Amino acid sequence: MTTLQLNLPDDLVQRAQSAGLLTDAAMQKLLEEAIRRDAGQRLLDVGKRLQDAKIPPISDEEINAEIKAVRAMRRTRNPGNRCD
Repeated sequence: MTTLQLNLPDDLVQRAQSAGLLTDAAMQKLLEEAIRRDAGQRLLDVGKRLQDAKIPPISDEEINAEIKAVRAMRRTRNPGNRCD
């Protein structure tokens, strides 16, 4: 477990405390939600860049072939570690 010290404006701390947001559980939930939102936004940004680059979508068959190729490559690197 890590202890974190923050420097925040007093009025923000008072409002957050009144809303019950300064507990360990509430802070953990807020951070996890922010991380998920950020990951989702990054995914949307990648999709937009792909669309702007006019890269054609790949089929399910092509995706499956790529997955199989990666798994085969991993098996040759780590024969005892199954990933499929």
